[in-house]
Amino acid sequence: MKHHDFMKGLRHDDIVAAIQAAEAKTSGEIRIFVSQKPATDAVAAAQKQFEELGMTQTHHRNGVLIYVAPAARQFAIIGDTGVHQHCGDAFWRQVADEMAGHFRQGDFSAGIIHGIQKAGVLLAAHFPPGAGDGNELPDEIAHD
Repeated sequence: MKHHDFMKGLRHDDIVAAIQAAEAKTSGEIRIFVSQKPATDAVAAAQKQFEELGMTQTHHRNGVLIYVAPAARQFAIIGDTGVHQHCGDAFWRQVADEMAGHFRQGDFSAGIIHGIQKAGVLLAAHFPPGAGDGNELPDEIAHD
């Protein structure tokens, strides 16, 4: 799928609303990145983008990135060190499998929103909101 068509087909407002709803219950941060570049290893590409988006700079190291490369038909969901120590690889595999089900049906927005909601529940359980916690990262969908 072409990048432009993929971006045009996303329900941007619904995705941003899901991020804001999830982040209202946590000090954690969730970002979405859509790449037009081919990714042979989505996890490695997501880790690189995680750094480039400044997601390692959150106060509690509690950022989550959903990375989608539609042209390569690849995606990944990853968490920073603070998040990963609470859930491990099995959690990310389960969420990715559930998202893939939505993607196979062609509902990319629903898949992304599902990933946001699952990450939000995890973040809320381990990183409750605290006094002075602000939105450290933008909620809009980032892309190249």
